[in-house]
Amino acid sequence: MANVVVYDQDNKAVGERELADSVFNTEVKEYLLHDMVRYQLAARRQGSAATKNRSAVAGGGKKPYRQKGTGNARQGTIRAPHFVGGGVAFGPSPRSYAFKLNRKVKKAALCSALSVRFQAEKLTVLNELVMEKISTKSFEQLVNRFNSDGTLIVIDQADSKVELSARNLHNVKVVRAEGVNVYDILKYPNLVLTDAAASEIQGALEK
Repeated sequence: MANVVVYDQDNKAVGERELADSVFNTEVKEYLLHDMVRYQLAARRQGSAATKNRSAVAGGGKKPYRQKGTGNARQGTIRAPHFVGGGVAFGPSPRSYAFKLNRKVKKAALCSALSVRFQAEKLTVLNELVMEKISTKSFEQLVNRFNSDGTLIVIDQADSKVELSARNLHNVKVVRAEGVNVYDILKYPNLVLTDAAASEIQGALEK
């Protein structure tokens, strides 16, 4: 089992706790991290790009001129793709970019991402995270006691005071334990977990 020091909000050590090696100190498989980031970013794409084909463009219902005798190539509509104002041939249509990943792959990728932060000594565990009131300034001071660059903070349950206090900090993000994900862990250089959140994540991934 991996041991980590537990800190309070003043960055003072208040104890230790064990983290499961299978979750926080497993072998890092970079190809899984790559697959999972691609999976997350693909699911976020709107896929709303669209063009009108010849049947969707208004007009063109009448044959522009007679079939024979004009010396021109025969035409059935002025809305064909080769006419100005005509439809688009083989243009994009609304689609989903999402693809499937197996549950075991998602789980292994998340364990690898957590292990990246633990092995780089960029994982911090807090005994609790409590804000007396909504205050961006106070929250920024709290975060800066531990580090000054980007930080992902994981809490165990909804806490509007914490979430709203962090909302306007460009280099800080707060997520709940059920929403922790590979992309955010890799995006922010530092990972801060509350003790309760660490227990919840470990319990879910050890199954």
